[in-house]
Amino acid sequence: MIRILIADDHRIVREGLKKILSLESDFQIVGEAARVDETMQLLQRTRPDVLVLDISMPGRSGLDALPDLRAHSPATRVLVLSMHPVEMHAVRCLKAGASGYLTKDAVPEELVTAVRRIHSGRNYITSALAEQLADQLTASGTPTSLASLSVREVEVLRMLAGGKKPAAIADALGVSPRTVGTYRRRILEKLNLKSTADLIHFAIDQGLA
Repeated sequence: MIRILIADDHRIVREGLKKILSLESDFQIVGEAARVDETMQLLQRTRPDVLVLDISMPGRSGLDALPDLRAHSPATRVLVLSMHPVEMHAVRCLKAGASGYLTKDAVPEELVTAVRRIHSGRNYITSALAEQLADQLTASGTPTSLASLSVREVEVLRMLAGGKKPAAIADALGVSPRTVGTYRRRILEKLNLKSTADLIHFAIDQGLA
């Protein structure tokens, strides 16, 4: 029996994942969480074989917490399930301790395959991610501008480009408006941009808005 913990802040996503995974006779859902702190508690209590983790959750992101999550339950294998395409965060997630990365537009069969593969001790890497890893081996090692941003910074960039005000972004992410301002400054510095208008143009060029 493969024991699975699901961590995603959207209830409808968790229900969908449970429905898909519960169809497998050898899968058992041992818990679900909507935040990183809840995930930590459930990891210690349930000791699942596989954690299906969304990296974009309110408060502390799943990516930032990955090393701590692995430390809480070293035997648990982590499959990151994200709305972000592989070129944004997949390599960073694998380096932080994840055993696989899958986007939320994947077909159900791919999710089942990924869970089984990482449970068997292997990593789950899509063809797109394999190509990206190969490119990195031959590249100079200098990250692209978008790849230099953290998960939370990409979220803030996307919201700013969508016209949201700092207060609305703060409410959506569960942080203070001052923190949103800090993220904005960091994004501008990393992308070598000067204004919010520049951020919007960049986001449009990258397909984020």
